[in-house]
Amino acid sequence: MVILFYLVLMIIYTKDLNMQNHTKVYFNFFNYDISDSYIPCEMCNAKAVDIHHIEKRIKTKNDFIENLVALCRECHITAESDSMFNMYCKIKHLENVCVQVYALIDLEKKLKKNENKRNKNK
Repeated sequence: MVILFYLVLMIIYTKDLNMQNHTKVYFNFFNYDISDSYIPCEMCNAKAVDIHHIEKRIKTKNDFIENLVALCRECHITAESDSMFNMYCKIKHLENVCVQVYALIDLEKKLKKNENKRNKNK
């Protein structure tokens, strides 16, 4: 059963054994790995099955993190059919992106602070 689940994930998230670019961008930004068995839907916290382009990919060819959101099947269908829900997805996703960026900034500050302490002790 676990092997079947892994194979399904491979089919969903890979193309020719390489992850699709928009999926790579999303996974890298939020520090996910293909082996992660649970990636939360950013809207309802159910298991995400799709990386949704907030603005249609055909229109923008935009694989930037600001345009990519992990959604469960139900939220993905709703985002595709309801422009207000899609806008809500965008707002909530940008909040999540900001939280991640702030965490990275804090981490960098801590690393610099520790480096400065080490340099002073030498």
